[in-house]
Amino acid sequence: MKEIVTLSINGEGYDLLVEPKKTLLEVLREDLGLTGTKEVCDMGTCGACTVLLDNKPVLSCLTLAVACKGKEITTIEGLRRGETLHPLQTAFIHKGAIQCGMCTPGMILSSKALLDENPHPTELEVRKAISGNLCRCTGYVKIVEAILAAKAKKVLLPLNRAQVEIVGSEDRTLDTLIARSLSRVRSFVQPTC
Repeated sequence: MKEIVTLSINGEGYDLLVEPKKTLLEVLREDLGLTGTKEVCDMGTCGACTVLLDNKPVLSCLTLAVACKGKEITTIEGLRRGETLHPLQTAFIHKGAIQCGMCTPGMILSSKALLDENPHPTELEVRKAISGNLCRCTGYVKIVEAILAAKAKKVLLPLNRAQVEIVGSEDRTLDTLIARSLSRVRSFVQPTC
């Protein structure tokens, strides 16, 4: 039997009719269209579905939506302010820490939780904080560099859709970067039905 649940997501309230067994991941993606939260393993092993629940990272594929009543949920969509990206998002772009993009939202949210709790982590603390987030494309070096750059505020400028500086890219708009990343993901990831 479905129940009415009010969820606070990215600072906005949503009244939803939800089955008690429905996960937060399913509600975010299917009911609200917030597809930045990725569905990869659906077993809690990869970290791609990481969101923040009261500023703590949780695996949304293992978290029931009804258990999130009265808590603030932050997804990757909730980090940017208008057209300006969060410093972690900017650092990931500047440092080339984005490959296929499937792990990126979870990595960024886990990193945000770390930096909110400990603004000056060591490299070892960064690696421990993202240890639950698996990336199949990189050796984590650029990801760790991006987090440390955001921590040290060594990111050049906050980026918006009009100004994305990517070394080696002729077209420097954020929309083009996102489109290219999505086309690479679509080329080898089959949608789940």
